[in-house]
Formats: sequence, C-alpha cells, structure tokens
Amino acid sequence: MIYTVTFNPALDYIIRLDSFTAGEINRVNYEQVLAGGKGINVSIVLGNLGHKSTALGFLAGFTGEEIKRQLKGFGVTDDFVQLPEGFSRINVKAKADVETEINGQGPDISEEKREELFTQLDKLQKDDTLVLAGSIPNTLPDDIYERIMARLQGRGIRIIVDATKKLLMNVLKYNPWLIKPNNHELGEMFGVKLTTDEEIITYAKKLQEQGAQNVLISMAGDGAILLTAEGKSYKSPAPKGKLVNSVGAGDSMVAGFITGYIESGGDFEQAFHMGVATGSASAFSENLATRPEVEALLKTIV
Repeated sequence: MIYTVTFNPALDYIIRLDSFTAGEINRVNYEQVLAGGKGINVSIVLGNLGHKSTALGFLAGFTGEEIKRQLKGFGVTDDFVQLPEGFSRINVKAKADVETEINGQGPDISEEKREELFTQLDKLQKDDTLVLAGSIPNTLPDDIYERIMARLQGRGIRIIVDATKKLLMNVLKYNPWLIKPNNHELGEMFGVKLTTDEEIITYAKKLQEQGAQNVLISMAGDGAILLTAEGKSYKSPAPKGKLVNSVGAGDSMVAGFITGYIESGGDFEQAFHMGVATGSASAFSENLATRPEVEALLKTIV
C-alpha cells in the first residue's frame, strides 16, 4: 500500500490576471480551487495513473471538508486526523506578469492529535511505501520527519522524502529509500552553486554517503538525474513542451517514479523515465498529469 503524509494541506486558489497592480482592484480572467499540498498532489497523480493510495495528515474546518471532497472525486482514500478548531489553510497563487503566492498559516495541531497520526503510521507494514513531503507548520516540532522515520526504521517500509534543506539533511541518517531535491536545493544544502551535471552528481553522492539510498534530482527544463543505491546513474532531458503550470510538477515526478517502479517490478531506469514523463506532463497542463498525457510523453523519452 502507498501512503502520503501532508502536514499542512491547503486549498489552492489559482487565479490568472492580465496584469497585477498593488493597491488597486484587480480583475481575474481565470480561477480555480484545487486541493493542494505536496503529499496530496502525489496521491492525486497516483490515482490518475491507476494506483490507490491513502492520504494522511491533518485537516480542519470547511476547507478541510472541501479537500476531502475533492480527494474522493479523484479516487483517493483519506484517513486524515480531524482537528477540532480552525481551518485548513488557503493558498493564493496569482499568475500575471509575474507569479505571486500568498500561503495561509494553517490550524493548530495539539500533541494529542500528533499522536493520532503516529498511531496511524504504526499500522504500516513491510513493503509499504510512505511519502513524506512538504513543509512543517509551526505548531509541529521541526524534527517531526525524524521522529516518524525513527519510529518506522527497520520495518522494511520504503520511505520517500521530498523536503528541503535541514528537513532533508536531518533524516539522511535513517536511510530514506528515495529523496528528491531539485538541483537548486541540492546546492543550497552544501552552500554551493551547481552548474554542471558532474557537479550535481558529485553532491548527490554526498547525500548517499550521509545515508540516502536513491537520489532523484529534478532540474526543471533541464530534465533529471537519478543515482541508485547500486551505484548506477541515469540522466534524462526534459520532454519538449510548453510550460503551463509548475505547481505540482515535482510531486508528479515522485508519483510517476513510484508508478514506474511498481509496474516494472522494481526497475529503476523505467521508474526514472516514468517520473520524468509524469513531472513534465503536469508542467505542460493546467491540472495534474493524467495517464494519457504521461504515456504520450513517455514515448519521447524511452
């Protein structure tokens, strides 16, 4: 079974404007409300690709109910911990001459509710896949990723971590099965600017030396690089297409990688290609990737 955890889910209010002027009334020409959060995006794309998953995390209020309603429409099972007060955050993503994001704060999460999530995670079994993705709200301890991985260590669960900087660096000692920083995040972790594939591979190997098993580096329009625990490396350029929406592309890559790994019986090269195709399919679409879009791009990669 596949599980995703989103600590701070959101409703993404996506709007487009011809132009944006601060301090004045601005009229939108396109608007959409979508359930969001990195783990939620992974679950939605997995569903689009034909694989069931259970979305975990915390929800509250009327926005939480809408997130659950949308996930049900995508065929995603949810087992969120329901919070008694507040509401799940709303993120505004305004796209005009430039793209501007305003992210909500999210509800308070008590220690009691945190323990409810831990109890859910204790039910995971050998060969399950767990995706830990995204930021941590300020009402959770900043070592929550580490606590979860320490709790599940040694149980044969494939844990995928898609986080940045310290959040990612601090879990390497627990040997995550897969991590997915992008090339800029990789450079920030070591205080360097990476400009070549050779440099990216060198620093990705440093993450392996610190405990990561497999490292998937996304590079937006430049494609991606995968380093496996067996010492193999793969590079793929990005498929050709028009960038429409970058939101969720990295999460889609994770979902595609999981799908490719499952469907190929554990072949990392095929998982890698499926991940690249899925991430690009989301980037080229108004919404998250669908199976036909992914398969069309996959033909251009393999």
